[in-house]
Amino acid sequence: MSESKTIELLKAPNTSSSLVRDFKQLGLEEGMVVIVHSSLSSLGWVCGGPVAVIEALMEVVGEDGTIVMPTQTGDNSDPSVWQNPPVPEEWWPIIRNEMPAFDPDVTPTRGMGKIVETFRTYPHVKRSIHPAYSFAAWGKYADYIISEQPLEAGFGPESPLAKIYKLGGHVLLIGVSHDSNTSLHFAEHSIENRKLVTKGAALIENNERVWKSFEEIEYDADVFEELGTDFEKEYPIKTLKIGNANCKLMSQRELIDFARKWLN
Repeated sequence: MSESKTIELLKAPNTSSSLVRDFKQLGLEEGMVVIVHSSLSSLGWVCGGPVAVIEALMEVVGEDGTIVMPTQTGDNSDPSVWQNPPVPEEWWPIIRNEMPAFDPDVTPTRGMGKIVETFRTYPHVKRSIHPAYSFAAWGKYADYIISEQPLEAGFGPESPLAKIYKLGGHVLLIGVSHDSNTSLHFAEHSIENRKLVTKGAALIENNERVWKSFEEIEYDADVFEELGTDFEKEYPIKTLKIGNANCKLMSQRELIDFARKWLN
């Protein structure tokens, strides 16, 4: 959608101050721990773009709160499984040998949106070191949330998602649906006899760039939208249209507990 069209669809511009009011009306509070999934374009025109959204989130939760965003780098993975787009098989060894190692300070996100890509470079935002499934965090519990993330279980029991769960955090969806709800991958670790697959990524090990292969469960978000719809039928969540975006706020712990039962 063109920028002029997004302007036509709004009665008034989204601004940092209007977003502060809207996020508070949605239920976001000072001191909250919240993982945010977002689409900037869904809001319509925003005065200040992603910076305005981030500033508003920070103002609402305050320094005693914590903001987390997934900063995934799906292109740092084994090219043999790439589908969007696939690459010729003769390219695979070249990519494994030449892919730059993940650097939390440098490596850009892939397909995560403008808000996330802006957030990861923000002052005092810290990022975990998983080469494919990293998270960025700001606020009171940022160090704790990104402190540990095993390579073999990027969304598992010691991941940032698990730490948000322990802290009683919330999930905020800004103009996106449950198929973008990364927390549901944490629930997948409860599935018995989950298939393991071999994955790979370029990373730094002993101060050297290496291509590392590892085994992890096979994640599958195809059912997340149906799962989320069923969750919303049973649990009260907070909803509000902000700009042009349908936004939702929910307890991550209630979501994960429900998802574990649903998936099994």
